[in-house]
Amino acid sequence: MIRALPGGIELDDAKDRIDRKEVHRFISEVSYWGAGRPRETQDRLIDEAARVVGLYEGDRQIGFCRAFTDGLALAYLADVYVLEEYRGRGLGEELVREMVENGPYPNVKWLLHTTDMHPLYRKFGFEEPNYKVMERRPTRNESESG
Repeated sequence: MIRALPGGIELDDAKDRIDRKEVHRFISEVSYWGAGRPRETQDRLIDEAARVVGLYEGDRQIGFCRAFTDGLALAYLADVYVLEEYRGRGLGEELVREMVENGPYPNVKWLLHTTDMHPLYRKFGFEEPNYKVMERRPTRNESESG
């Protein structure tokens, strides 16, 4: 799938188009959720994702997200970002729309963890965080192994 957006921007779900070096740079050096993530871990997360969607200006990777799923009932949205200089144009909304609504899993329950951007995710039916979620955080050794 390649979908053209205004201004010469493209969405593409081809794993082989992902600029892995750039995705790793952003997630490990800029993001709050993946700070320090090893490159090997990021590569494996891309390889094993059920779907990835990249946002591109020409050959430049300007956004990314990935999902993993059981394919029947549940999908998890992860590593969503748009480079700062491209924010405010609705590109994050298009990135999430492509993943959640236009992909192969529009009718499953979607989950995500985030401390920001709640207004964006509410546009796609995500609800406010609530008391039902239980989470076991990985030990240091588990998180280092990916």
